[in-house]
Amino acid sequence: QVQLVESGGGSVQAGGSLRLSCLASGFTSSRIGMGWFRQAPGKEREGVAAIDSDGSTRYADSVKGRFTISKDNAGEVLYLQMNSLKPEDTAMYYCAATRVIRAPLSQAWYNYWGQGTQVTVSS
Repeated sequence: QVQLVESGGGSVQAGGSLRLSCLASGFTSSRIGMGWFRQAPGKEREGVAAIDSDGSTRYADSVKGRFTISKDNAGEVLYLQMNSLKPEDTAMYYCAATRVIRAPLSQAWYNYWGQGTQVTVSS
């Protein structure tokens, strides 16, 4: 059974940093794309960053240069390093996995989702 469990959320002041983690288990193949998404109150869920099974990455324009997606060598833990946080980054952050090798930023392609971890950035 596939499971994705996020951790690392919390409250931080603007300009601060947080690192989110997502422990993935139950996959039978290593050729999995993974991504981070977020949803703020009253807004649609949006793609933040994605990483292919070969390590290629892509980012939403709003987080380029501030956020970094990565994974451990075993591909079991996904990370999102978030620096220079802004109040507009406040949202519930979700980890997701897709069988699409080139992981997109569109949530429609993702098959598996975690429960989310809250990030709150105060000004």
